[in-house]
Amino acid sequence: MKRHLWLVLLAVALCSSTSPTSAARTVDFDTLTIADINRAFDAGALTSEKLVQLCLARIDAYDRKGPSLRAVLTLNPKALETARALDAERKAKGPRSPLHGIPIVLKDNYNTFDLPTTGGSVLLEGSIPPEDAFLVKKLRAAGAVVVAKLNLSEFASGPAKSSLGGQALNPHDLTRTPSGSSGGTGVAIAAAYAPLGFGTDTGGSIRGPSTSNGIAGLKPTHGLLSRSGIIPLSLSFDTGGPMARSVSDVAVALGLLTVVDPADAATKKSEGRFETDYTKYLKADALTGARIGIARDFLGADPDVDWAVDAALAAMRKAGATTVDVRYPKWLLDSTQEFYNAIRRPEFHVQIAEYQKTTGPGYPKTLEEMIERADFLTHRWHERQRRRVGDEEKLHVSAGREHRRPEDFQPGRRDAVRAAACRRRRRRSSSRACSATASRRSPACRWDPGRASICRRTSTHHASTIWA
Repeated sequence: MKRHLWLVLLAVALCSSTSPTSAARTVDFDTLTIADINRAFDAGALTSEKLVQLCLARIDAYDRKGPSLRAVLTLNPKALETARALDAERKAKGPRSPLHGIPIVLKDNYNTFDLPTTGGSVLLEGSIPPEDAFLVKKLRAAGAVVVAKLNLSEFASGPAKSSLGGQALNPHDLTRTPSGSSGGTGVAIAAAYAPLGFGTDTGGSIRGPSTSNGIAGLKPTHGLLSRSGIIPLSLSFDTGGPMARSVSDVAVALGLLTVVDPADAATKKSEGRFETDYTKYLKADALTGARIGIARDFLGADPDVDWAVDAALAAMRKAGATTVDVRYPKWLLDSTQEFYNAIRRPEFHVQIAEYQKTTGPGYPKTLEEMIERADFLTHRWHERQRRRVGDEEKLHVSAGREHRRPEDFQPGRRDAVRAAACRRRRRRSSSRACSATASRRSPACRWDPGRASICRRTSTHHASTIWA
């Protein structure tokens, strides 16, 4: 059997400490919870080092090979070293918390002092923050092992693709969206790159990827978790949150992260109200007496989705909940995005500049500088493509059509020829509609019909989003 198929299973001898004759059994890596992993740690059947090795092997097998899910931007070169040290500490002193030795993955807008934090943008490529984000500090203090930083919608806004990472793919169906902006985290958890991941949510960026990738995720109440050290989009809405393959794992992580952070005034709202253990609320009768509102205006677009929602609601009612259909006025539904943008866009302008003050020399410090840098990179990229297309067209003419056709060029060059022809047709027709499909092997660009081409990373000089 091929090596990567073995990675689907984690063979763990879950032996009872009181029953040395208990038989070993094989457990699906996909179904292991943090509690299962800790039982294996306690039994001596598994180590953090081995678990991290399995996670890294899984990433190697699926992220740039096989289906090429493209969820990872950066691997932590010290993950195994950290895991070995935590194994030794566990043996000598016992675990720090339920996350001791547990591999985690982070959306790449969480600051990490030892790994780049880019927001998925070439504008911040290689940027090393001066210190960890508050939540990352808490996670490391709890004994978690940061394995990787993940792809996301660029600066946490838009679909699940970025100028550094390209398009992330849904592991359940490569033709369907993993959603954004925490798409890389959704993909990584669904593909079992790690048991636990972290995303951020401003307008659905944890909830959407959790839904699309079939995992559990939580956007906490605003102010429950600190945002300091996370690249902001709009602090009136922003929050970080855990994403995992089970609700219990989300609850474990949440309770370890709640505390008032002096650097984030919003967390003051949770003082005296937050819990440090949310697993105690995971009870079979927890929905008894609950009233759950159902926003019916957002259903009706897909019968399969409606069926799944109605089946879940039936299960909730059976567990003791009362469901209440809710309808919103049309004026509110029609203006929701307008209200959201009226807050988000002005805030980003100011707040990204505050964040950029923490970046090193050579990085843009304001939104205006970011736009200027992006325009420069876009122009330079187009110039390079224009020269390349000219060289290829000359080669095509000199070689003779019968000997050298555009189809014979290497994939990236063939795409450039097609793109140039597309632009010429567009200029003649005065139409913005244009489509050129790039080869999957091309190092150049992936083209979106009529709108944008998102450059794959071939050097540090590609622009973030190249508008046709």
